[in-house]
Amino acid sequence: MNIDDLLKLDNQLCFTVYACSREIIKLYRPHLEKLGLTYTQYITMLVLWEKHSISAKDLGDKLYLDSGTLTPLLKKLEGMGLIDRKRGTEDERSLIVSLTPKGMDLKDAAKEVPLKVACSVSLPLHEGIFLRETLKELTKKINALE
Repeated sequence: MNIDDLLKLDNQLCFTVYACSREIIKLYRPHLEKLGLTYTQYITMLVLWEKHSISAKDLGDKLYLDSGTLTPLLKKLEGMGLIDRKRGTEDERSLIVSLTPKGMDLKDAAKEVPLKVACSVSLPLHEGIFLRETLKELTKKINALE
């Protein structure tokens, strides 16, 4: 590879990951619309279905979202009746995000989403797992730079 090749779009890892991410989110969109969720709302709900209750700070860290993005997202989910936001009892500065019964009920309807998306892509399971784990490792390495 010569020096000019370094600035070709097709040689950029960042662009390839970005484009792939956009295409994956497009695959999710029709399934999530049936649930009344955007992709970002969906990944937020995934964390809450796993944890049931979590501080907003920890939620933002897990989702790689800053408070400027997370706050309106949580307000919208609260307005939809899927979550509650309350100040921490031990630390008033801490905001605790919890599932409501309606939010918990949505989990059953969402269970089919990952399977439907996976079935729409002809990627063998072991390749998908390898790719996911490789990208997780890359994300960890990039975060270690900060």
